[in-house]
Amino acid sequence: MNITHGGPDALGVPRWDFSTNANACGPCPMALVAVQQADVRHYPDPTYTVLRESLAAFHAVDAARIVLAGSASEFIHRFTVWVAREGGQRVWLPVLAYGDYAHAAQTWRLEPMHDPARAHLAWICEPSSPTGEIEPFARRVVASGAQVVLDRAYEPLRLNGACSLDPVALQRIWQLWTPNKAMGLTGVRGAYAIAPERAVAEARALDQMAPSWPLGAHAVAMLDAWVSPAAQDWLTRSLETLREWKHEQLGLLNDLGWRVLPSEANYVCGKPRNPVDAMGLRAAGIKLRDTTSFGLPGHWRLGVLPPEAQAALRTALHRTEVCR
Repeated sequence: MNITHGGPDALGVPRWDFSTNANACGPCPMALVAVQQADVRHYPDPTYTVLRESLAAFHAVDAARIVLAGSASEFIHRFTVWVAREGGQRVWLPVLAYGDYAHAAQTWRLEPMHDPARAHLAWICEPSSPTGEIEPFARRVVASGAQVVLDRAYEPLRLNGACSLDPVALQRIWQLWTPNKAMGLTGVRGAYAIAPERAVAEARALDQMAPSWPLGAHAVAMLDAWVSPAAQDWLTRSLETLREWKHEQLGLLNDLGWRVLPSEANYVCGKPRNPVDAMGLRAAGIKLRDTTSFGLPGHWRLGVLPPEAQAALRTALHRTEVCR
């Protein structure tokens, strides 16, 4: 059986899914009710006027700068297409990164560059995936002159530290947001990007490249709930809980002899003392995320889960090591 990450597989939904970075305190009650009560009898407004205005007000930007997307992955591919259509031929990628950046670039034959100054498109992710750290080349990338996209999927789940880019720099680049992880509703696909200050025409071009109704009623409900004061208050409280759980989880991994990498987010990467029996763990109802596809072989990414899950992980790892 192939062990995929993040959710159900041939064995169903794992009891303890460390392979996803979703907020383990979720789902956010307000967002869940909004999704459950979404009016699915009708298409959403095709222009998403009210949603755009809500998102724009939340970020204190003009609504014309909001670009809606079916998901982060959908935006990554659409943005890559747009750059290629505009004549872009070269891309800069972080050393360790989400695979869809490279997949989209390969599909449209963008050549990877080691120097961001030679790229037409550049991707940054903070906190990064898989490590949860800042991007050490972020400022250099922003100054490169490329079309820069900052993937902020995990910014709402940052447990310490801060973005390495200042507010002025952020206004010069694209910002991609996917709140379903923070809301603990990864099954609801929906995302949006904020265009740079002087890129309203470019935002319009990206809108025109989208399929009809990129967001369904459930995604609209989730994104609308995401910007509500009640949901943001819940998120703030959940971060306090996640900090406590993370402290305990780090202690567990250290006790087990793992070499854990630094992280500012609600997940960590680590290299175990002994090889992990992923199949044995899955049979015990536990799933981890192999980070080989991110460019980090020999390591595993673990989302922060509650103490009960951590106890199950300790027991399962001990058993699989004994049985090996």
